[in-house]
Amino acid sequence: MLKFREYVRAESLEDAYVRNQKKSAHILGGMLWLKMQNRTVQTVIDLSDLGLSGIEETEEEYRIGAMTSLRELELHKGLDAMTGGAVRESLRHIVGVQFRNLATVGGSIFGRFGFSDVLTMFLALDSWVELYHGGLVPMERFAAEGTENDILVRVIVKKEKRRYAYLSHRNTKTDFPVMACAVAGGEGWRSGEGDRAAGRAVFGATPARARSYELPAEWLERFQGSGEEERKVLAAELASVVPTGSNIRAGKEFRSHLAGILLYRGLMEALYGGSGQAAGAGAPACLTEEKEGQRA
Repeated sequence: MLKFREYVRAESLEDAYVRNQKKSAHILGGMLWLKMQNRTVQTVIDLSDLGLSGIEETEEEYRIGAMTSLRELELHKGLDAMTGGAVRESLRHIVGVQFRNLATVGGSIFGRFGFSDVLTMFLALDSWVELYHGGLVPMERFAAEGTENDILVRVIVKKEKRRYAYLSHRNTKTDFPVMACAVAGGEGWRSGEGDRAAGRAVFGATPARARSYELPAEWLERFQGSGEEERKVLAAELASVVPTGSNIRAGKEFRSHLAGILLYRGLMEALYGGSGQAAGAGAPACLTEEKEGQRA
């Protein structure tokens, strides 16, 4: 059972930040994972009065408050249109609507959980976290390093004309993913060395925390110019560098095999939209069936 000794509703971000400097303090998000722990927390800090919920759209970006629910994110028409339904797809399997009405974007990102569909999807986007003290931090760096005592204020997603796809494999519909894969393709990517990259692939629930991998322009051009079987081989070769492990949901070997399959299907969905000559090979069943229903 989770127990609190002191419950505080922060009056400002500065108030929350100061209180959170004590190791015995804990910020409340949706509290859906925290409540499952068997521990006593000296002080919990509630950010509900600080106006951190909601999604603001500007000409250049989406600004998602830390207390925004996953359900609000799932239903946002702008993000859905920009990502071709990938954001919605990454969220719709997370337990149920009631759960997503309570779970927050800030809690999902700040926790950096290995099983997180949310973190996997945001790593494929041109996204940043805004910390109260640390300022703007690229999502990839935040996912790798995290922060202990800062306050996550909002998540920022830059508007980009790219193609996205999100896939996951689950043993049961609302279970944690056995593996998740997000794919993004388009102009404008730059690798750490400054070379042009055509996109990126993100693998989550490996079962470790999600990590992103760049898709070089030359590799993607070769993928697009190949036949179905060679594309599968290319995807499997690229995905072979992804470290995987075993847990109660799947073994290391199965996850390594699955990585290549999800990458291939994600690329086909992102590049060809699950329709036309190229799409018939390996388009995700859930997306294909949904599109067929829309055309009917």
